[in-house]
Amino acid sequence: MNTFVKGTLLLVIAAFFGECLEFFVNMILAKELGEEGMGLYMTILPVIFFVVIIASLELPISISKYIAEKHRETHYHMLRHSFHLTLILTIVFMLATALILPAISVFQEYHPHVKWLVILIIPIVSFSSFARGYFMGVQHMGKIAFSNFLKKAVQLVFLFWVYQSFNFDLEVALLIALGTLIASELFVCTYLVAAYFIQYQLLRKESNKYINGRNVRRALFSVSLPTTGLRLFHSFTHAIQPFLVKAALMSAGFSSVMATEHYGMLAGVAMSIGFFPAFIGHSLMIMLIPNVSEAFANNDMTRLIRLLKQSMMITILYGTVSVIAIYIFAEPLTHLFFESTSASFYLKILWPYFLFHFFIIPMQAYLIGLGLVKDALFHTIWSHVISFGMMYVLGSLDFLHMKGIILGMNMGAVLLMLMHYVTICNKLGLSVYFMKRKFTY
Repeated sequence: MNTFVKGTLLLVIAAFFGECLEFFVNMILAKELGEEGMGLYMTILPVIFFVVIIASLELPISISKYIAEKHRETHYHMLRHSFHLTLILTIVFMLATALILPAISVFQEYHPHVKWLVILIIPIVSFSSFARGYFMGVQHMGKIAFSNFLKKAVQLVFLFWVYQSFNFDLEVALLIALGTLIASELFVCTYLVAAYFIQYQLLRKESNKYINGRNVRRALFSVSLPTTGLRLFHSFTHAIQPFLVKAALMSAGFSSVMATEHYGMLAGVAMSIGFFPAFIGHSLMIMLIPNVSEAFANNDMTRLIRLLKQSMMITILYGTVSVIAIYIFAEPLTHLFFESTSASFYLKILWPYFLFHFFIIPMQAYLIGLGLVKDALFHTIWSHVISFGMMYVLGSLDFLHMKGIILGMNMGAVLLMLMHYVTICNKLGLSVYFMKRKFTY
């Protein structure tokens, strides 16, 4: 069993248990917050993730790519320069966020302390991202796997203890839900940074080659900026999606509260269940970025093709089994959250959205490893423009409403997957059929 498969298997096992815990977290939130509260929670969550992406600046990807491509003797000075860069960016982002957040109207519906939680998460995410990037690059996947599990475990324990011990109104219950999310990130940050400093001291004692800080920053930003742009666009679309869906549903005749409830069932129930198997795709993504980067830097086409075939085969196996199981058991799964037939129906007709996203996740990692982040960004923009247009137009029709929303989502996923796949095949000189090499004359 090669390193790629071993690392992926380790991450998958840890992620499986983490996702099981996440499932229980969402069940607790659904029962404690109710349909309207779950809708409010899922509405504010993309805004928080938007801040998280800015704070991380996609350092896990850029640092892991740099570490995988360069010799070990350059790692020490590269990490020193990267740490100083992370510290400066963290201070700048915290100050900017403190100035901007009071002007964002969406926070007026929530507890005043939610703003401070958002500011607090910036340094936590920044330094955990820095440490995570190093461990991804040197492929210490055990630490990555444990940190992912630790985050879910801490969040579940805190939520269960607090909600069982005390009673809150909806506003405070939402604050507690977000607070436990921040607390779990803090635990992960503490673990990763402590483990990183142990490795850093070992590197310090070795023979190291000095590299200029400007070269390090240029190398990191060449990956971080376009990748951050990609993630920011994803986060931006996720942040506006609740408002787009609500606007379309209200045009179809839904009340504001009814639209919020149905979005809560879509995002908080159907999406939580449907994306449960995606932990396998995310595990592939973590392994693919350093492996593809290293193979591409060494011009190892045989290894690149093998990695693509392995990742696609794994995705086909778990993806098809997952969507069939989700379709068959949709009703009992959704009833764990709410006694609603709508949620189970949404889950069933979303199967193309889930299946094609299982392919999109490793393909995006592959594009990053090949240095095609800009292509991935353009693909994402075009697919979302078409998808959002269809969602609003079809969702506004009173005889379609939520079915129209989901048709638009399915179309966007199919289009994005096809654009990613064709671009990868063209870059490697492969035929889009069965990934065979093209004949050259």
